[in-house]
Amino acid sequence: MSILQSDGIYGLVAPKDSFTKFREKIIIDTDPGIDDSMAILMAFQTPLLEILGLTTIFGNVSTADATRNALLLCEIAGCPDVPVAEGNAEPLKRGKPRIADFVHGSDGLGNIAIPLPKSKKSEKTASEFLVEEVSKYPGEVSILALGPLTNLALAIKRDSSFASKVKRVVILGGAFFALGNVNPAAEANIYGDPEAADIVLTSGANIDVVGINITTQVKLTDTDLDKLRQSKGRHAQLICDMCKFYRDWHVKSDGFCGIFLHDPVSFVALVRPDLFTFKEGVVRVETQGICVGHTLMDQGLKKWNASNPWSELSPVSVAWEVKVEKVIDYIFETLSKP
Repeated sequence: MSILQSDGIYGLVAPKDSFTKFREKIIIDTDPGIDDSMAILMAFQTPLLEILGLTTIFGNVSTADATRNALLLCEIAGCPDVPVAEGNAEPLKRGKPRIADFVHGSDGLGNIAIPLPKSKKSEKTASEFLVEEVSKYPGEVSILALGPLTNLALAIKRDSSFASKVKRVVILGGAFFALGNVNPAAEANIYGDPEAADIVLTSGANIDVVGINITTQVKLTDTDLDKLRQSKGRHAQLICDMCKFYRDWHVKSDGFCGIFLHDPVSFVALVRPDLFTFKEGVVRVETQGICVGHTLMDQGLKKWNASNPWSELSPVSVAWEVKVEKVIDYIFETLSKP
């Protein structure tokens, strides 16, 4: 065996008969969502990943619709047997969830009338599935968290050792020293369940956080989308059809003729962390007042004279810089694969 870069992932390249043994085990916690769908299809097109399952949560759509979309994406990817475990229908403490159908369409997939999936969801809840899989493979399972963090918080509550057993959690969430996208203070995933986010971010798990201060730097323009549509990508036509609704929203909301790649960028952070720089610090989430959902990081620049809500808590790694062109190239190349 040798240490090589294969499909952008640094790791062991094993003989063919032992290939499965050395694949990176991941679970995707998701609220698909157009850009979630892009990230999920990219994951299925990455041979050195073993997708143990998808867990679903509200956000871009309701949890029930997220489950339907996750099942459908597994079928589209040619992997209908990958388990899909449905998560909570509501945040931990806030009742009816905020749903971003104005961004992704009423079905979450751009309203392009995709047929319903034939496969069925798992009988396990999302938190049960997360705990069982991480316990089955302690230190081996990474989680890509693309929506509100309710399911992960419930897994931590269910199993006090969960945070120490998970290999790595890559979270799309927060806006670090930048404006949010729900309001000036908050990013949508953290705003969707701020109590859950604070539990997860202070749990002691090995966490990388990719905020929208990073993801809004990485865009596909109308020209890029046309180029993707003309490519031989296995899912390029479907993705571009879905993206029309998403693109039109960006024009109205941001005055930008194209799309931000929030979830695909977070996927790239999972498989190609070398394309990012990170800073470590304790992150807390505001759960009260006008700044609910705000993520604030102690960068360790000052020695405090007294304890505060950041004191004695485990730090996380926050994405600080991104190699924009290289990330765009990686995303485009993956989505263009036949």
